[in-house]
Amino acid sequence: MSIIHEVATLTAKGQITLPKSIRQALGVDVGARVAFELHEDGQVVVSRDEAEHEDPAIGAFLDLLAGDVRAGRNVRAMPDDLARDMLEHAGREAGPDEDIDDDVAL
Repeated sequence: MSIIHEVATLTAKGQITLPKSIRQALGVDVGARVAFELHEDGQVVVSRDEAEHEDPAIGAFLDLLAGDVRAGRNVRAMPDDLARDMLEHAGREAGPDEDIDDDVAL
């Protein structure tokens, strides 16, 4: 059973327009990349293409937040100190081989 069922028409150039409800569910907009996966049974799965540089934790958080918004749950503002910390570290390159300067809680 599908959550959303939409139909798109294929153009002469082999193009389709993703229906608005599908774009919203995938969280994609102009310029976003979409992946198509063909299964052996002929079923095609369409998903948002996650760029290699995207942080999967941020993507998961944004998906969770989007689900809360769609469900009409009350979404509170982010605490100021967390927002400041995130802005301070935004755009900072980090790799798995880099040293960690601060304490880490496991």
